[in-house]
Amino acid sequence: MDPRTPPGLPGLPPPFLGTAIVGHGRATAGIDAYGSVVDLRVPGPAGRALIAVSPERQAAGSVAAGSGIVARASPDLGSPPFWRADSVEQRYLPGTNVLRTMARFGGRKAVVLRSFGGLAAASADRRWLARARPLAAEAPAWGRAMYERSLLALRAMTDRRTGAVVAGAREGWAYVWPRDAGAVAIALAAAGYRPEARRVARFLLGLDLDAAARFSGTGKPVAGRGAQGDAAGWVAAAVRAAGLDWNGVPRQPRVVSTDRPPRAVVAGEWTDLVDYQEKGPGDHLGNAIAAGVDSLRIREAFASRRGLLRRAGDPSSGLDSAAAWAMRPFSQPGLHPAVSRTLLSLTAHSSRFGLLPSEDWAGGDDPWTAPTAWTAWSLAALSRRDRRAGFHATARRERRAALRLVAALRRAATPLGLLPERVDARTGLPRSTTPLAWSHAFAILALRELWPGRAAA
Repeated sequence: MDPRTPPGLPGLPPPFLGTAIVGHGRATAGIDAYGSVVDLRVPGPAGRALIAVSPERQAAGSVAAGSGIVARASPDLGSPPFWRADSVEQRYLPGTNVLRTMARFGGRKAVVLRSFGGLAAASADRRWLARARPLAAEAPAWGRAMYERSLLALRAMTDRRTGAVVAGAREGWAYVWPRDAGAVAIALAAAGYRPEARRVARFLLGLDLDAAARFSGTGKPVAGRGAQGDAAGWVAAAVRAAGLDWNGVPRQPRVVSTDRPPRAVVAGEWTDLVDYQEKGPGDHLGNAIAAGVDSLRIREAFASRRGLLRRAGDPSSGLDSAAAWAMRPFSQPGLHPAVSRTLLSLTAHSSRFGLLPSEDWAGGDDPWTAPTAWTAWSLAALSRRDRRAGFHATARRERRAALRLVAALRRAATPLGLLPERVDARTGLPRSTTPLAWSHAFAILALRELWPGRAAA
């Protein structure tokens, strides 16, 4: 008979669901809300799993109490696990990926620190974080905190040797998706981490994008998910952001060939491929935008009175948040008015924790943080564009909508400031992989668009 997952404390997720991450790009661990190690990989975040709690058992509530490395109180208290405490609190040491978990048992406290390298790791994290381009001085304190925690999350999920970026520290997610990693490269470049962005982009340039949707830390295709139609576009965007050409070397001024995108983008192979929702092949909006299909063809195939549809010629498919990509990072000025209508309509119906990926979403009511963040990024960019063009009323609407979505991200984040893939629509508690690299990448980009600070070098 299967075991039962131990019950969690009120207001906290169940044990053995990873809700935090520690690491610095050479080793990575997923930590639950009670300080237990539930995923451990070396070398690097996409390395061999020394510990990997099954997500299927997490979902089924059948994780044995001895799974992972369980945080326990001292033997004189009977060595109880932290989920039996009266209360548990977690925080990162400021500016680091060193995690402190404190449990209270009556009048007694028990503390566990999780890191790779202790105080030396903390110093290295702070030095790395000090390299970031700051947000503008008028950015709110919570925005700066989200920005810094997002950067540190990406530090933990990016192999500092190879540039392999995992989607999350969890079995099934500890792989490289080109779309996720491409967004991470763009975010790192925008935040001032050009060497790291180049490592990520070079890793992506070595992948066979037609072979699979996800790849191991060595670049080997991983079976089980078909190739995605947006992958080549995200790799192209990552290469441009990192300042590389298609051979992985820095671009030189006035070299026209460096602006040539990969074959799949040139050919416009966007039909009958799986898109970011991985719901099966079809003529999808996100794929068309990422593939560089011209705005006239996109309007003919996807436009409706309300905005841009998810599937070509199918009004029942509803509006798709991937419309945002036609503003950032695959800007098509001919689509910007339709993008604005689409995103403003979706945001008007968002929940306090964010957006669903699209209107015709069959995956339940739980908001997803990545679409919420990329929509905020593009709305903020639309607002800046319309303000410069003199459309001040529209610009104000777009900025208000972007701020509403960033506020939803803040509510969806864990107390540690980490973004789950999705959260419970009622409670805001994590329902899936936490943190998700894709979500943190778009959060960085949205915050930099809202409060740009110092211009990129």
